[in-house]
Amino acid sequence: MLKLHFAPNSRAGRIVWLLEELGLEYEVNKMAFHPKDLKSEEHRRRHPLGRIPVLEDGDVSIFESGAIIEYVMARYGDGGLKPATDSPEFPEYLQWFHYCEGMVMPPINTIMVHTVLLPPDRRNEETLGQAQRLLGRAVAPVDAALEGREYLVGDFSAADVMLGHAVFMANRLGQVSEEMRNLKGYIARIEARPAFQTAITM
Repeated sequence: MLKLHFAPNSRAGRIVWLLEELGLEYEVNKMAFHPKDLKSEEHRRRHPLGRIPVLEDGDVSIFESGAIIEYVMARYGDGGLKPATDSPEFPEYLQWFHYCEGMVMPPINTIMVHTVLLPPDRRNEETLGQAQRLLGRAVAPVDAALEGREYLVGDFSAADVMLGHAVFMANRLGQVSEEMRNLKGYIARIEARPAFQTAITM
C-alpha cells in the first residue's frame, strides 16, 4: 500500500488530495511541522533535508510533490486527470503544472518564513512586502487564464492539484484580491471538492 509521510498545512496536502481524487488506498504517517519530527534521523533517511511529502510504494521512495504526483499518475492514474500527450491542451497542462513551483510557491515560502516560521525579531518587513507584491503579480495570469473556465485546462486535472493548492494558500494568506473574480470562483470550486476537503482537514 502507498504510504505518505505528511505534515498539515504543507505541500503534502496535494498528495492526499490526488490520492483521494483517484480513489486509491493509502496510509499516512502524520508528522508535526517541527524539527523534532522533520529533522529526526529517521526522517532524514527518507529525505536528506528533512522535508515532506515523501511517498513510499514498496521499494520505491520518492520526494518532491510534483514528482510524486507525476509518479502516482503514471503508475496508478489509468490515463485520467491529464490531457493525452497529443492533445492541444497538453502543453498548457504542463505549463500550469510547473508554474506552481516556479512562480507561485517561492513568494509564498518567503511570506510564511517572515510571518510564521521566524521569531518576530528576525522578520523583515521589506522582504515580506516584496514577496507579497510578487505573489500578487504571480497569481494575476492565473486569474486571466480562468476567464470562462471552471478549471485550468479543460476538465479538472493534476495541474489543478498543483496550482490549485498553491492559489488556495495564496488566498488564505490574503494575497488574492477581490478583483480577481475568476480566481476567487476557482478557489471556491476547489474548496467544494470532497477530496480537497479531506486533504485540507487532515
